[in-house]
Amino acid sequence: MVKIKPFKAIRPAREYVKDIASLPYDVLNTAEARELGIQNEKSFLHIDKSEIDLAKENSPYAEEVYQKAASNLKDFLKKDWLVQDDEEQFYLYQLTMNGRSQMGLVVCASIKDYQEKTIKKHEFTREEKEVDRIRHVDAADANTSPIFLTYRDQESIDTLIEQWVTENDPIYDFSSFHAVEHKVWIIDQKAVIAQLKNLFEKNVAELYIADGHHRTESAVKVALKRKESHPDAPEDAEFNYFLAVLFPASQLAILDYNRVVNGVIEENFLEQLAEKFEVEKVVDSYKPEQAKTIGMYLKGAWYKLTVKPAFISDHPVKGLDVSLLQEHVLTPLFDIKDIRTDKRIDFIGGIRGVQALSDAVDEGSFTVAFSMYPTEIAELIRVSDSGEVLPPKSTWFEPKLLSGLFVHNLESK
Repeated sequence: MVKIKPFKAIRPAREYVKDIASLPYDVLNTAEARELGIQNEKSFLHIDKSEIDLAKENSPYAEEVYQKAASNLKDFLKKDWLVQDDEEQFYLYQLTMNGRSQMGLVVCASIKDYQEKTIKKHEFTREEKEVDRIRHVDAADANTSPIFLTYRDQESIDTLIEQWVTENDPIYDFSSFHAVEHKVWIIDQKAVIAQLKNLFEKNVAELYIADGHHRTESAVKVALKRKESHPDAPEDAEFNYFLAVLFPASQLAILDYNRVVNGVIEENFLEQLAEKFEVEKVVDSYKPEQAKTIGMYLKGAWYKLTVKPAFISDHPVKGLDVSLLQEHVLTPLFDIKDIRTDKRIDFIGGIRGVQALSDAVDEGSFTVAFSMYPTEIAELIRVSDSGEVLPPKSTWFEPKLLSGLFVHNLESK
């Protein structure tokens, strides 16, 4: 069972929340972040992507970048743009996009739970990305961006949260990037905090990382470093926990993560596909409506590809639509074996729609595009439970959790 902990959040003063809250550091490149930072001195990007405040020729991984993040955090606190709560509390964070809402409980999750695989992952991490966030967390002595976690629904937890929302007003209520509505409540009653802790400890067997594998690994490695320098610290020391938002699985939406390929199209390409797929030419653009179907845009036309039953697998990873495309199309027909490194393939998030796929081909950048049925949250959980990992670029979560609404102080400097 999982252990969660309330904390004294560093968060925006109410009048500055819309100015401070920013898109996550890893969905913007430096140039995009710099432009937003120039427009807004209070943007949290000055902390989360602090290279924007240094010369353009500087490496985003230079030591001064991380020191700038730490000094900017202190500066935001000194100016009262950010404030720290006096008491340990839980928080609720609701995001609403296109009429669909998801409600998350903002907590500190246990490093130990991650080490013991009670918090489960579904993705490999890249060392250079880990090192970046390790240095960032280490310098700031804080978790500046939350980890996006999910869990199997628990009615008792839902009921308690719904009651709190009904009886209390939010401290933040604003719309931001991509017209997403954001609301935050503080849970400050000790009895309710204790109830939530108890419900998670008794009823929630596992937490699953939906998004934020690099941040999680970085938080763990910083915690281990802190343990070495503070060997007498208690088990509940802040650095033994990391900032997380916990959402019930049924509330989450995973969008499709589509593929575009710049490869040679053989004359008998459709015949080759027909060995493994039912190939049907369609009049309009095709966005799959069920699993084991794939849309394909080729030479100005859309096709529906349906996987033949003989090639469908029950394996938690091999049976995924993205895996079927990889095994039966990308590898044998284009010799694309590693989609993380092969320059002939790129990825387009479903939020951009299938028009973005046909545009990419029509403009000549790619020769063929594939629209995918989204990986389902149940599949993500099944893969995590099996100890396997999802193929790269399998999930695209929307809406994105904003950064800057909550910061967790590690209190070790």
